[in-house]
Amino acid sequence: MNITERQNLILEKIVRDYINLAQPISSEFLQEKHNFDVSPATIRNEMQELTEKGFLLQPHTSAGRIPTDKAYRLFVDKLFEEGINDFKNNGFFSAFENMEREMEDSLVFFQILTKKLADFSSGLALNYLPEEKILLKEGWSNVLNEPEFKSIDLFKDFMDTVDNFEKNIDSFDCGNSKMNIYIGRENPISKSKNFSVIISQCTSPKGKKSKVALLGPKRMAYQKNINLINSLTKFFDEF
Repeated sequence: MNITERQNLILEKIVRDYINLAQPISSEFLQEKHNFDVSPATIRNEMQELTEKGFLLQPHTSAGRIPTDKAYRLFVDKLFEEGINDFKNNGFFSAFENMEREMEDSLVFFQILTKKLADFSSGLALNYLPEEKILLKEGWSNVLNEPEFKSIDLFKDFMDTVDNFEKNIDSFDCGNSKMNIYIGRENPISKSKNFSVIISQCTSPKGKKSKVALLGPKRMAYQKNINLINSLTKFFDEF
């Protein structure tokens, strides 16, 4: 379903603002923050059309809107169209610069890598080593501090999702590309609609494979996390 250039811009701002604020976004807020050259009423009309087209939802208690799976998917696809960056210059790899090459396939190496991934993503990072049948998890405190988890039901849902992911990690298909993103109901091994998964298969220079994933609310920082996973795959290619 096509949307206009202005609707596309409004939708992108809503997605970005909702990711940052975790609050429904109103037309008045958009006008005040982004200085659109149209009135809040016009923005409100555009938001209504986006709602009717399935890109936005209006919570019952709020005049603002929140993105749907469809909006996040459009946002993520656009990120890939515009090109993915990496984190080479921001310190992500500093922990590995002085490590000996002999360490690159050790459990300690993958533990450090998973911890760094969790720290930089502020999410739950998982690193699965199929040869050893070991699944490393880091970042619980990060992800559970997100406002979504004030709801005990959502907290339980997330724990079930992680447990289901862990049980099915061997069969989780990373696809033909180096990175796959599953948003809400797209997740092939979970019935939950509330979370997203970014997963990639990496191969070390010595041929050791691992599956690396970030799990979190649908309101995760997609641009940062996609760039981070992209950096990780490049790191394995170049290390």
